[in-house]
Amino acid sequence: MEAFLGIIIGVLITLGIVTYFKSFKKKQLVKSQSVLLLNKIKTVCKFITVEGDFAEIYHYEDVKERFLKLISSKKKALVVVNAKAYVGYDLSKIELVADNNKKEILLQHFPQPEVLSIETNLNYYDKSDGLFNKFEATDLTDLHNEAKLHIQDKIPESGLIQIAQKEALETILLMETIVETIGWKLDYSALKIEEKPVKKLQ
Repeated sequence: MEAFLGIIIGVLITLGIVTYFKSFKKKQLVKSQSVLLLNKIKTVCKFITVEGDFAEIYHYEDVKERFLKLISSKKKALVVVNAKAYVGYDLSKIELVADNNKKEILLQHFPQPEVLSIETNLNYYDKSDGLFNKFEATDLTDLHNEAKLHIQDKIPESGLIQIAQKEALETILLMETIVETIGWKLDYSALKIEEKPVKKLQ
């Protein structure tokens, strides 16, 4: 009888240990899943929702004066700027919190749309050098940067940011799909998307 009782106690202890380790392993798995999800969403990083084409004519002129400003030399160029601007969301700026018990990812903050990149193609017309004021490689680099800033200043009035703001829900739904791939849920019920001034490209 004592041997039988010992066997039962042994079985119960073994069962208890196995159940504990299974529970511990499950918690670790859930925690690993949450970390994986958070990293997966942020890895997407910059998500372009809108792109716009721009064609602008940019006048460049530079005057240098010599000999007590008695002689001036002017270089100038007419530049046709064709550009493509990409507007969207930097998903590395979102704020996410994992609720391991409910298997939920809480979306607490969603960033504003911003200009992610600008691609420019410059064509030069009526380019002329001055007598002692000639175009150099650094001038062309500066001209390219100025043209990019010129396009950037045009973006707020183009309506691209407003279109991107309307696409915010589509971006959140993309995140929801990523979360659902491993059986979790994205909770964005408390989210408020505020309207703020457009962030310029750095």
